Amino acid sequence: MFHEDREIITELKQKDAHFHRLFDQHNDLDNEITKLVQSHTDDVIIETKKKEKLKLKDELYNMIVTYKKTK
Repeated sequence: MFHEDREIITELKQKDAHFHRLFDQHNDLDNEITKLVQSHTDDVIIETKKKEKLKLKDELYNMIVTYKKTK
């Protein structure tokens, strides 16, 4: 995901339960999308899942940016 922010992500996962939950949801969606693509699921379903994942990524990114500003 955000390779350059690996240390911050690890820190946030330990300190912020909400961030940790969102991060896990993002990873779960990534795995689900991979399985859906492999099973040739309808493209509309896949695109919906990708949009959900992108929304989570945006939220995680905003949390990381906010955290960086406080350091």
